[in-house]
Amino acid sequence: MHGALGLGLLAIGIAGLIALLIALVIAGFVLYLGTELAGIKKASLGKSIVAVVGGGILAGILFIIPVLGWILGIVAYIWVIKVVFDTDWLRATLAFLMAIIIEVIVLWLFKLLLGISLLAAL
Repeated sequence: MHGALGLGLLAIGIAGLIALLIALVIAGFVLYLGTELAGIKKASLGKSIVAVVGGGILAGILFIIPVLGWILGIVAYIWVIKVVFDTDWLRATLAFLMAIIIEVIVLWLFKLLLGISLLAAL
């Protein structure tokens, strides 16, 4: 590609990559907080980011299956948390649920601060 169009597409690609990395770090941090609240001893931000990527990919693949896909996706995500943090099913499930609760609270705070609806923030 030539000229400004090529540079514009490159800039969009770089901005998208940076946005993806920022989203992964934020999601990893939220999962990290969930693992801390669930009492998982081997919690770290790096492991949380790995679990977010692995769980997201696996759940995304399973969500394609009609009807049961979303249930299998959630179970697979929790399994990834279990494996990455070397913990039991109960603590992995608690970490998953705590991360969801933290995300809802953060979205609610954004709603208060920015005056947007909760669904718009999703």
